[in-house]
Amino acid sequence: MNNHFFFFLVLITGVFLSIKTRKLTVGAAFTGGVLAVLIYFGGGYTGLAMLAAFFVLASMVTSWKRGIKEHWKVAEANKGERNTLQVLANGGVAAGCGALCLIYPEKAGLFNLMLAASFASATGDTFSSELGTIYGKRFFNILTFTKDRRGENGVISFEGTLAGLIGSLLIAIVFYIAYGQHNAALVIVCGLAGNLADSILGASLERKHYLGNNVVNFLSTLFAAFLALLFAT
Repeated sequence: MNNHFFFFLVLITGVFLSIKTRKLTVGAAFTGGVLAVLIYFGGGYTGLAMLAAFFVLASMVTSWKRGIKEHWKVAEANKGERNTLQVLANGGVAAGCGALCLIYPEKAGLFNLMLAASFASATGDTFSSELGTIYGKRFFNILTFTKDRRGENGVISFEGTLAGLIGSLLIAIVFYIAYGQHNAALVIVCGLAGNLADSILGASLERKHYLGNNVVNFLSTLFAAFLALLFAT
């Protein structure tokens, strides 16, 4: 228990602050706490650092120039306060990878790579949508490459794609610091692929209302983790 005192201190503080600052609903904060436990006990402090990096960075870019996003009617609902389903959509795959580390400790290296890839995808997608909306110049439907409306599902821009790449890179840096350059580039590639998969699902199934945004986000992080598994084995 003493070995994990610092983790639980950080966890309790994080849950409290996320509710206090209205970054997460009460239910989402406690759900995030459960996910954090799985990620920490499976991925250690590196997994926890990637979770923290995603949460802090996603909160920052979601709040960035919010007034402009509201004017264009593309801002996140509830002033960016995330609910339980959104937390599960972005962190559920990573928590699953943490659980797999506990069940199969001999393959922890592989599952930690998948965990990193899922966070790289989630971070990249958030950067693309939140910053691309602000800084994008020309917007295209990812399936048809025809001009499309800013903020619409499945719409991309060069600037947004670049922002997504930077988001994935930041998660890869955390992975690199912990594990060295081995597979760090793969984290970036899988993160970018998951981000693009999110846009493809958004332009097709989400626009036709076959899938909701939370399911699309979950599937894109799962796709990124699966790619990491595919390329690393």
